[in-house]
Amino acid sequence: MMRFLYKLLLPACLLVIWLMLNDSMSAGQILLGAVLAVLLSWAATTLRPLRAHPKHPWTILKLIWHVAIDITRSNIAVARIVWLGSKANATPGFIKIPLRLKDPHALAALACIVTYTPGTVWSDYSETERLLTLHVLDLKEEQEWLDIVQLRYERPLMEIFE
Repeated sequence: MMRFLYKLLLPACLLVIWLMLNDSMSAGQILLGAVLAVLLSWAATTLRPLRAHPKHPWTILKLIWHVAIDITRSNIAVARIVWLGSKANATPGFIKIPLRLKDPHALAALACIVTYTPGTVWSDYSETERLLTLHVLDLKEEQEWLDIVQLRYERPLMEIFE
């Protein structure tokens, strides 16, 4: 029963988005949206051979909370650097971070987290060495960034996806 409900989740979301974008609840829009939602969700499932099976919802919520806090702090720090300019004494640089993540969904989530955080850019990832190259706008303490990525993001992602 849960598997059937899970398969209806994507078409239902697509239908709701279609109706909201068209700002109409006419029978024609509902029918067209339902047909498109079913066809697009069917096409999307055939394009995704590897499925994600996230676990530990409490860890997911804690990770979301940590990411929201870090994004807020980073926004403030980047704004300070932009406003103060050369007076801020920012030291941009690259840092190489060894990762233990193997799951592609976890790596994608980590890439999104790093990209969403202002002042950081996912520059490179070596799959053979499992080494992430991260560009940081203000890289003063490398160990701090290692701890943030490895302990605050990677560890919960491993718990969720692996």
